[in-house]
Amino acid sequence: MKFCAIICEYNPFHNGHKYLFSKVKEAGYEHILCLMSGNFVQRGEEAVFGKYVRARHAVQNGADAVLELPACFSVSPAELFARGAIHILSALGNVEALAFGCESGDKAEFLRVAKLLSREDKSFKNALKENMKDGTSYIRARNAAILSTGGEIGESFLSTPNNILGIEYCRALLAEKSAIEPLPVLRTGSGHGDLVPKENFSSSSAIRERMKKGARKDLKLLKANLPPDVYADCAEYRELPYKRAALLALLRAEREKIALAPDCSEGLENRLLSMAKTNPDYDALLSKVVSKRYTASRLRRILMQNFLGVSVKEVKNFLSVPLYANVLAVKKEGAEEILSSLAGGIPLIARKSDYLLLKKDALACFERDVRANDLYNVLTGAYTSEFLTLFV
Repeated sequence: MKFCAIICEYNPFHNGHKYLFSKVKEAGYEHILCLMSGNFVQRGEEAVFGKYVRARHAVQNGADAVLELPACFSVSPAELFARGAIHILSALGNVEALAFGCESGDKAEFLRVAKLLSREDKSFKNALKENMKDGTSYIRARNAAILSTGGEIGESFLSTPNNILGIEYCRALLAEKSAIEPLPVLRTGSGHGDLVPKENFSSSSAIRERMKKGARKDLKLLKANLPPDVYADCAEYRELPYKRAALLALLRAEREKIALAPDCSEGLENRLLSMAKTNPDYDALLSKVVSKRYTASRLRRILMQNFLGVSVKEVKNFLSVPLYANVLAVKKEGAEEILSSLAGGIPLIARKSDYLLLKKDALACFERDVRANDLYNVLTGAYTSEFLTLFV
């Protein structure tokens, strides 16, 4: 059994995600494997539903199985997020393709741009350094460096959110020398981060905003955008006290520890700590520190990386060693064959006894997942075991 993989968050699962499933099937792939962030996501926020609920949504709507992307990767910047996911998928050995949404481009263009952005020549490095002097973010500075050193790429191709992540996936495939083929699929409906609800293809951001408002009329607006099972669970959504917990963790942390976060550099820990003392509100703190160079997403990730105890040294170390595939949910029909197909390349965790077989670095990585799950349990006030596989 061979799989087409999708790296995802499903925060929450919506019609656009189901559309991608349909395009994967149209491309001739019978089986879909999702590698999904756990309870905390790359925007530096807690997920609107716990990982088992979101994994169940994915299988109920067409996935064969859902694996968990380790917490240390799921809250890291795009390059490490993508590299961690590809590191795991490539090790499985039975993944033929990687499907991802994009605003433009095809397989050949994504691979060509990924090769250009993986250059390490002196002219590119000098241009990158120069572009960052005025406070420009790394991604924008990198794109400008490519364009200024002869890269023949449309600027819009480099700057749209899903394309940026798709390029990082392809860079990771090249770095891992992976045989997995990229399968870009043009998005439909709202753009990434568009907060205006659409008739049936709203963005995850717009859906989350409506969920957080919580009024009956707001939830009704979601009905056409969500599969019925996901919509039914929206009535159970409750915002968690994560923001206050993140600020408490920041103020309790040693300055040197904050500086170890993957997104923290240039003494940003000093700025965050200083402003937190006079702005004891999460959103107020972000508004004081955000700038052209330090985006809100990056700042949220630093706070979350500190909250979870994620360090850049550990993340990079985990990229250099064999890890594991933690199964969150699997389709009940044919489950034995699915799990058998996933087993072999790296340890498959489907029960507590599997976890006990992990060694050294893989064990350390999984223990970070256990800690993240324990912290999420405290936020929800309800216990969910880390050692659980749903058969849907």
